[in-house]
Amino acid sequence: MTHEFKEIVESYSIAKQQGIPAVMATVVDVEGSSYRRPGVGMLILQNGETKGAVSGGCVEKEVFRQAQSVFESGTPKVMTYDGKYRLGCEGVLYILIEIFDVSDLVIDRIREQLKLRKPFEIKSYYSTEKRNLEIMGSVVQFEGDQEFVFSNRVNTYSIEQETSTACFCRDMQPCFRLVIIGTEHDAVELCKIASSTGWEVEIVASPKNPKQLLDFPGANKVCNTSPEDLNIHNVDTQTAIILMSHNFAKDLLYLQAINDLVPAYIGLLGPARRREKLLSAFIEYCPEVTDEFMDSIHGPAGLNLGAETPQEIAIAIIAEILSVIRGQKPIPLQEKKGAIHDDPKRKNINALSTKS
Repeated sequence: MTHEFKEIVESYSIAKQQGIPAVMATVVDVEGSSYRRPGVGMLILQNGETKGAVSGGCVEKEVFRQAQSVFESGTPKVMTYDGKYRLGCEGVLYILIEIFDVSDLVIDRIREQLKLRKPFEIKSYYSTEKRNLEIMGSVVQFEGDQEFVFSNRVNTYSIEQETSTACFCRDMQPCFRLVIIGTEHDAVELCKIASSTGWEVEIVASPKNPKQLLDFPGANKVCNTSPEDLNIHNVDTQTAIILMSHNFAKDLLYLQAINDLVPAYIGLLGPARRREKLLSAFIEYCPEVTDEFMDSIHGPAGLNLGAETPQEIAIAIIAEILSVIRGQKPIPLQEKKGAIHDDPKRKNINALSTKS
């Protein structure tokens, strides 16, 4: 979700330079089934252009229409979209639509947070009561409790004192990052599909066979470095690493080079016997390696989807990474009991009425 907000901010920055007013639409609550979950957003520009989406495409036209009154009045509103009457889905969406008018200072601060891979929070205050229109709006909160509003029309003090206002909080974690160690054609395909998923992709190539960004469509960075000089910065739970040099000795050296890192996922290409041989040699060189590091290793990388082509293998790898970082056991959705979206990590919507 963070990468979508990042794209919205960049689109807004361009529009701001051109003097084009903008409105932000954010899903703040859902009852029942919906294509997307609370927190997704859509930027609407006054010239008719949009960025992002709040559904699979069925709600956006109505959001665009409703946004016009916000452009005219500057007053935020909550739009209710009942899917059972239009889509056959038993879901109701509550969408906060508000003026998006942030300063260059805020844009630069968001960019800095994203670059440094530091999380931040967005709080969206809203009410379904029409009399409370003036006390709705969203606030970006950085570390140290520093806050910036989406629009200067938002009075955060008044919002926090209003007992009938609800608040939807979003933890904006760093954009998910995939580090690919290897430069063969299957690495190119993995890069393409991962980047189209919204992940930030970094390529590690051998200095003996250096590569450029042009060699890897969608990549954010290419680093031509030996295992001895490898230095992957800011590795966190939003980082995955794939070893796919197709060279046993190189994979072993690179595995040793990252043994003090704790990414969410480390993938090894090749059959199980290659994995066992590689890990046995690795433990000999790094006997003090932690259990946490070893538990993050997955090999052969990918889910058992019957993948054959480089593109299919890339999909299988990405699918497994998603299952790991989302804490899900891969099964067909038709076999899942309950709702499709039941992410326990999602923050609940906190009504502020408890203040009264």
